[in-house]
Amino acid sequence: MTKAHLIEMVAEKVPNLNRREAEKVVNCFFDSIRDALRNGEKTEIRGFGSFRLRIRRNKNGRNPKTGETVSVPEKRMPFFKAGKEIKELLNNKTAE
Repeated sequence: MTKAHLIEMVAEKVPNLNRREAEKVVNCFFDSIRDALRNGEKTEIRGFGSFRLRIRRNKNGRNPKTGETVSVPEKRMPFFKAGKEIKELLNNKTAE
């Protein structure tokens, strides 16, 4: 599913909401999650999952072309953890 598909679905499912307004809602939702991550905050959506940052520490890597050792700096990486309900839905054998 793409962002455009999501916008269309929101516009269809919410009465009195046109496509432009649905786009604003979806953009606001994603902006809020992005801003929280930028500030180091966790975003938890009950029944769906949570978004948070994981910090990858600095390490020594190797340039595969030359074999030279290079330093890989610390990085902040976004991480999504699916909620219990989503995991159960995806792994429920009776739903097939």
